[in-house]
Amino acid sequence: MPGDDSKQRAGWVKLSGIGIELAAAVAGFTLLGTWWDRHHGTAPWGLLIGLGLGLVGGVYNLIRQSLVASKEAGRSPQTTNDDEPR
Repeated sequence: MPGDDSKQRAGWVKLSGIGIELAAAVAGFTLLGTWWDRHHGTAPWGLLIGLGLGLVGGVYNLIRQSLVASKEAGRSPQTTNDDEPR
């Protein structure tokens, strides 16, 4: 069925961004910590706290999205190349 193929593609596109979101969280909070250090003279604490928050938040988001994807994959019927349910 054509609709099933588009749903599978949407799932892959959604999952492909998980790693980018992790990197973006770490980079964003690290940059925010660096900015904080420059304006408040608290080096290196802003950088370290920003790095820690980015890692914790990014890994939390990665685990949460992976669990949701795993549950969705378990609910969908398995298909063969002939698109017949097993």
